[in-house]
Amino acid sequence: MIAFLLAVTGCFLMLRLSPFSFLEGLAAFVKPKKQSMKSRIEQSRKSRQPRGLKLLFLETKEVLRVTGKGGMFSMLCVLSMLLFVVGVLMALTMKNTYMVPVLAAGLALLPFYYVKFTAGRHKKQINTELETALSIITTSYLRGKNTIIRAIEENQPYLNPPVAEVFRSFLLQAKLINSNLKEALEQIKPGIDNGVFHEWVDAVIACQDDYNLKSTLPPIVAKLSDMRVVSAELDLLLMEPVKEYITMVVLLLGSIPLMYFLNKEWYHTLMFTEFGKILLAVCGGVIFVSVAAVARHTRPIEYKR
Repeated sequence: MIAFLLAVTGCFLMLRLSPFSFLEGLAAFVKPKKQSMKSRIEQSRKSRQPRGLKLLFLETKEVLRVTGKGGMFSMLCVLSMLLFVVGVLMALTMKNTYMVPVLAAGLALLPFYYVKFTAGRHKKQINTELETALSIITTSYLRGKNTIIRAIEENQPYLNPPVAEVFRSFLLQAKLINSNLKEALEQIKPGIDNGVFHEWVDAVIACQDDYNLKSTLPPIVAKLSDMRVVSAELDLLLMEPVKEYITMVVLLLGSIPLMYFLNKEWYHTLMFTEFGKILLAVCGGVIFVSVAAVARHTRPIEYKR
């Protein structure tokens, strides 16, 4: 195995090829082909909700699309396959066949769970910026006879990315491309994946027909404040369980090399007997399953109508 790794390293050095460029080239073969109209119609007719690994892959793909990194999904799949091979090699090096499926599947899914962990922080940042943007725009819109275009123009210097790009594209669309204000408002919905933002846009569209409906905008913006407060309380409640979980995982993994120094007979029983190998496989499976549960319960909350 060491000779193989050295040979691969030598090939990269001779070809002056970086691992990242190699992964990008390999990802081109993994990109899904364009689906035919017939297959897309058949998929739209299926009412079954995705579950398990399919749901994880779809959520990861959607997270990358929202964060502007949709092209990295193929590269993420390549990295997952490489980690799958690394997991198999690690289990075979330990001479533990029971660990082969555990390490292979667990390491292969780690990149997708990492994306979900980082997506939570990005989602909270978007919600914070969105709360500020909608609050100042709504206040300006309610003042006097201001139009929504005028309200966004007044507050555009105070908006921060990624919310600023969405409203900037709306101004370009409404002033230079499409004179239909309702259609321009409808087209900014995909820019931010947030249910409260979509509700706010629908309310602004309704205000174009009835000026008196402006009073419905402040309660909608207040939902973002409620989400922020509840999210902060939830983070505070989850902080202790997550810290305890990380401590338990560190103790579990650290006890294996520690056992070598404390009692070599126990270490030999754990690493080289059938019972010990099965016990290691069970512990590894529990760790990876618990990582999936933590990723599912620590994602940010969303307001749903």
